[in-house]
Amino acid sequence: QVQLVESGGGLVQPGGSLRLSCAATGKIFSVETVAFNRQAPRRQRELVATITSGGSTWYRDSVKGRFSISRNNANNTVYLQMNNLKSEDTAVYTCFAGISSSSSDSAVVYYGQGTQVTVAS
Repeated sequence: QVQLVESGGGLVQPGGSLRLSCAATGKIFSVETVAFNRQAPRRQRELVATITSGGSTWYRDSVKGRFSISRNNANNTVYLQMNNLKSEDTAVYTCFAGISSSSSDSAVVYYGQGTQVTVAS
């Protein structure tokens, strides 16, 4: 059974940092593109950052220069380092990824459980 397990959220003051982790567990053959989105109350869900299996990255404009996404393929974990956090970054962050369980299986999209990030003084 494949799962994405997130950790690392919490409460931080403006200007502070947090690192989110998204670990894929279970029967895994390959992990393709991994992404984080976020949703704040009364706002639409928005894509924050992505990283391909080859390490290419994408960021939404509002987090460029502050957030950094990386991956450790050896342990199937993706990290979202968030620096210089602002109140508008407050949201539930959810990772999702295309994962295949064998060489003959097509990738299926799995979602993490979500983690709350709150930026407040």
